[in-house]
Amino acid sequence: MIKMMTEKERSIAILGSTGTIGRQALDIARRFNINVEALAASSDVCTLEAQIREFSPKYVSLVSESAAKDLKQRTRDLDIRIFAGKNASCEMIGELSCDMLLNSVVGNAGLRPTLAAIDKGIDIALANKETLVTGGELVMKKVREKGVSLLPVDSEHCAIHQCLRAGKREEVSKLILTASGGPFFGMKRKELENVTLEQALAHPTWSMGKKITIDSATLMNKGFELIEAAHLFDVKASDIDVVVHRESVIHSMVAFRDGSVISQMGVPDMRTCIAYALFRAERAENVSPAPDFQSIARLSFFDADEDTFVMLPLAKEAFSLGGTLPAILNAANDEAVRLFLEKKIKFTDIMDLVSETVHKYSKSKNRESYGGKLPDIDDISESAELAAAYLRDLA
Repeated sequence: MIKMMTEKERSIAILGSTGTIGRQALDIARRFNINVEALAASSDVCTLEAQIREFSPKYVSLVSESAAKDLKQRTRDLDIRIFAGKNASCEMIGELSCDMLLNSVVGNAGLRPTLAAIDKGIDIALANKETLVTGGELVMKKVREKGVSLLPVDSEHCAIHQCLRAGKREEVSKLILTASGGPFFGMKRKELENVTLEQALAHPTWSMGKKITIDSATLMNKGFELIEAAHLFDVKASDIDVVVHRESVIHSMVAFRDGSVISQMGVPDMRTCIAYALFRAERAENVSPAPDFQSIARLSFFDADEDTFVMLPLAKEAFSLGGTLPAILNAANDEAVRLFLEKKIKFTDIMDLVSETVHKYSKSKNRESYGGKLPDIDDISESAELAAAYLRDLA
């Protein structure tokens, strides 16, 4: 159930405040006078200091302890409490009194803070898809137990959330995720063998961080989004279709049993999704411009090429087998993308190495191997570490 937000309640914490989503969330906070109680980052002291001086949070956390020491010196004139270290954000969450936490950190690091906030009874605006990819069953179980709201920030899931309001749950036939197709749409495996890092980072429509841009190029991002949607909306993977929509005007759709399809359209601007989540599905005014339909020549749709971009069917397989395989998929992909960004492996090696790693553990870490028990946070972390180490050895 979505709680309504009053003016008095508009107080948020932002994890990943120096990243793309975090900075855009602060744009929303600035525009709509939302109180920012806490900020968290990895190590970008300069950006974080500027944010602190503008938004005056009570608490700040940094993963890097040396960066935290630097920040303490820089902000010694301010009344602020700074947490440092690997578990800093979770420690900070324990002190919060705000009503919503935006989690926009990158990677596995987002899972523990999400669980900590849920345990604290804080509602979640989720931009860290790894939270649901790696620990979806655990997270959604806790969401139900604690009665908190979890609203998606990803454009596709935000779109589906909006489309679902057009009908009853029992009337839904399919969820339809749209994909831009990335920079290599239409190319086959042989053509991808020698693509460069610069080419892979040239996304056709969205401005995103390097990691998610590479995931978009391999379609791994769409595989993650499929797993995320299955958990968020409590549907089977077989009830989710993926279509390539190059124009990125329609952000996703819902098909209903009577043959109707409801779509959500908008310009490629994540501020719309951020505001929708922060305002708990209430619509703020003038967040971004509406599409200029006169300038849109066409809306095109294509099947996703799962033979070439094998990460999408691999994600479906990992989700179907369950256990900690989605966490293994995510950790292996993290490691492979890191190696590609460092120009140590080829683009196609990402797909090959991740596939081999998932298949390595497909029997020992699947749902059946846990004997019907729900993997806990330690199981998830252990499997992620095994996968990353295995992929490094393969590379």
